[in-house]
Amino acid sequence: MSDASNGGVVAAGHPLTAQAGADVLHAGGNAVDAAIAAMLTSFSAEPLLTGLGAGGYMLVADTAGERAILDFSVEASGRGADPGRREELVPIDVSFGDAIQVFNIGPASVGCYGTPAGIWEASRRYGSLPLHELAASAARMARDGVPLNAEQAYVIEILQGIVTAEPECAAVYAPGGKLLREGDPIRQPELADTLERLGREGPHPFYRGDIAEAVAGWLAERGGLMTAEDLDAYRVVNRRPLVQPYRGREVLLNPPPSAGGTLIAFALELLARDPPGPPSLERLVEVMETAQAQRTPEFLASLGERPALGSTTHISVLDADNRACSVTASNGEGAGIIVPGTGIHLNNMLGEQDLNPLGFHQHPPGRRLPSMMAPTAVLRDGAPELVLGSGGSNRIRSAILQTVVNVVDRGMDVERAVCAPRAHFEDGVVYVEPALDVASLEAAGRTLARFRDLNLFFGGVHAVTAQPRAGFGDPRRGGAAAG
Repeated sequence: MSDASNGGVVAAGHPLTAQAGADVLHAGGNAVDAAIAAMLTSFSAEPLLTGLGAGGYMLVADTAGERAILDFSVEASGRGADPGRREELVPIDVSFGDAIQVFNIGPASVGCYGTPAGIWEASRRYGSLPLHELAASAARMARDGVPLNAEQAYVIEILQGIVTAEPECAAVYAPGGKLLREGDPIRQPELADTLERLGREGPHPFYRGDIAEAVAGWLAERGGLMTAEDLDAYRVVNRRPLVQPYRGREVLLNPPPSAGGTLIAFALELLARDPPGPPSLERLVEVMETAQAQRTPEFLASLGERPALGSTTHISVLDADNRACSVTASNGEGAGIIVPGTGIHLNNMLGEQDLNPLGFHQHPPGRRLPSMMAPTAVLRDGAPELVLGSGGSNRIRSAILQTVVNVVDRGMDVERAVCAPRAHFEDGVVYVEPALDVASLEAAGRTLARFRDLNLFFGGVHAVTAQPRAGFGDPRRGGAAAG
């Protein structure tokens, strides 16, 4: 755990990611500058979880009343594309040790990316330091190489079928036919050049210039759906956060058309009806089950219109002026496609079953996918008290819910709150980490899937708190904090 006293603090999915943000705070940057620097660094330090071919959301809140969500999430592709020429999705089995999940990759899995536009807009709207300065350090790291830590090496190992699917991707993650292992440096010189261009030129090359042409052309030749029209039409959307009262606090969450924040708000609303005090494990599972039951076709359709209620990384920042920045970005697991000359590993969001629960290729072009990403801030008396978020697909909502309960209801410090063993309900099964007392679940006749250790399957919550000013990165995903 990093204790920053009254200064700023950053929690993220890798020590280098967190340190990049802390260095910017030390240099006089604000929380958004720090989050951007950390994001750019994560493209090298956590390369299969995020990147320029990804999308995400940034929440910004401060004591002066600023409340905003920048939506730069992935859109469904297909403007001007011929569906008859679409290639089939390529299924890949990914083992988490105690659970197996199928992910789909290939050209037809690629949605329209938003990260370059999101970084530029965040810097333009909220930043205090030039973007080219923030990008320069990240570019050097991509060019020089980052030695893989144990957690990132494990991600490459379990995603071997994806990273070796195409020669351009295999050249980065399995050079010479040998999969990179812990301690091996991962070098991305083409990505370094592209990061420098983002810092100098902004998003234009990625959406209406030569990079856009290279990406759209590469996919068109291989049966992909993303077109130059999709890229040209992409825009960052500024939204108001969803505000959910809870235990005398305001919880700021990602609003529709994202699904994750809405479902977390629904769960908190159910818990708020209970008498004061920490909820039992069985009650938490009941709430998770009830929230999941809301994810009907009608619910998903409503996300595009109004709130239904009355393989991802995350960065949380709180600066010395109590400005909070919470940003979650995801490349899915990656499509296994790195476009030559750009270093951009494209996302596989159109092949993610969690994001396409009604069937693949059902979203119309331009529709933002109903992501579970949910950057979150808990405010007390108008000031940020807890800033957090998580990766982990459908497990994002249960990971964030349990961490908020641990801090607010159980009075845990940030380290204990993040490290506490978790449960997750999905499709009639309760997945549980060790050290949870599951007697009440067994007595209720629940079907349990037991994990032997804490596991990245249950997400990766990276969180910071105001009192005390501290941060902690989830060890499930190699997280770290720096102040």
